Amino acid sequence: MADCFLPWLLLEFIVLASSCCGRSSAAATDPTLGFTAIELTEDRFKLHKPYDLPPEQRYEFRDGVRRMWVFCDDKPFSPGSPTKPRSEILLNATYTAGVWQFEGYGFVPAGTSGVSVMQVFGASGRNTTLMLHVYGGRLMYYHDEARVVDGDIYDRWFRLNVVHDVDAGMLTVFIDGEERLAVAGHGGYRHYYKFGVYTQTDPSHYMESRWRDVKVYTKI
Repeated sequence: MADCFLPWLLLEFIVLASSCCGRSSAAATDPTLGFTAIELTEDRFKLHKPYDLPPEQRYEFRDGVRRMWVFCDDKPFSPGSPTKPRSEILLNATYTAGVWQFEGYGFVPAGTSGVSVMQVFGASGRNTTLMLHVYGGRLMYYHDEARVVDGDIYDRWFRLNVVHDVDAGMLTVFIDGEERLAVAGHGGYRHYYKFGVYTQTDPSHYMESRWRDVKVYTKI
């Protein structure tokens, strides 16, 4: 595919150049204080993967870690879909109002780029109200160079918390307990979380992310 991209040396340069960016001096806290965890049984974790492949060729769940990977020339998740390749979990915990929170520990191997690793689905006039993309080792709001959430995300476990206040139309993103981003939502009436790898623009040939201890919280 023309949009497959494999600039390994360039990626290494970008990671080194950006490692000091996207860090916050805010004190770490526990974003889940005041929230209650909901029960997540395994049947709530729905895999979306290339339609022509069995799950085990793009997904692994071992020792509590969910590993998802995809190639930029893979098929979409259903025949005829115009969407790009993905291997990601749809977390079937739908909400329409109130304050909700996603929490998970993520890991993105070096070289993975041009990919969404987490999203809040549901919006007005578009599909998502939030997406977190990885480009050259940086975790950012969509592909917005001005809103880098973390400047050096590669090869380390990070704690991600995303708080969605539906009624206020606001989302707040925390990395390792530090607030890194606060943005307005994009409307919509039905939301849920997705995480894994979903191809975006200028992707690397191979994309992967790993996740453990995924939870969903709400305020009663």
